[in-house]
Amino acid sequence: MIDLNGKVAIITGGAMGMGAATAELFASAKAEVVIADFNDELGRKTTQRICDQGGKAAFVYADVSKSRDVEKMVNFAVDTYGRLDAAVNNAARTPDDKPIADLDENEFDALIAVDLKGVALCMKYELQQMMQQGKGGSIINISSVSGIRPQPRTPIYIAAKFGVIGLTKSGAIDYSPHGIRVNAIAPGAIDTPMLRGALKQFGFDPNTYAKQLCMMGRFAQPSEVGQASLWLASDLSSYVTGAVITVDGGYTAM
Repeated sequence: MIDLNGKVAIITGGAMGMGAATAELFASAKAEVVIADFNDELGRKTTQRICDQGGKAAFVYADVSKSRDVEKMVNFAVDTYGRLDAAVNNAARTPDDKPIADLDENEFDALIAVDLKGVALCMKYELQQMMQQGKGGSIINISSVSGIRPQPRTPIYIAAKFGVIGLTKSGAIDYSPHGIRVNAIAPGAIDTPMLRGALKQFGFDPNTYAKQLCMMGRFAQPSEVGQASLWLASDLSSYVTGAVITVDGGYTAM
């Protein structure tokens, strides 16, 4: 059992799906958790569920595409729990579904604003706080297997997730001297509302698609990705930085 007792962690996109599962795992490991999301209702419900189970959690509204919201998010964590030790930058939009020749500029701007710019803004303020504390920290960015092995008809999402890996490696290079580790997780087919919505949007059968996307013939549960974040946030991964860990049932090895 990984113990995060005494650590404070921010989970963006923590209202549902992988974010909510990750927040629950962190709380069960005794971390003090800040759930950040633009979905106020679901964010507060997830926070209350964690508290009802005996965990420590607080909710803050945040649109990660807006610098002022991200800065307030980090300040909220520090004001509430006194510091920041770990962050999982998970907030993301549903992938696009058009090839580049049919690219929609508004869709491009909206998706990049959250999936790439949002990660950069979160890293900016998280790193500032961790450096100010002078005690290191761990930042985990959620990329995707699409950032390693691209899928058809999702050029904006692919560009964003490749970019997240680039930001991760850049952060690892620049902030290792400060004791801050920066890593990425590349999830495969995870059974979340976002995935189910995307499959419906693209007209794919979930059972057939699951067998195409991994060696195990099933979608992963959100908590299986959360376990990777939990390990990266803990001292058990103290010599790991600049890494991209795939949680994909072997998809990128196929």
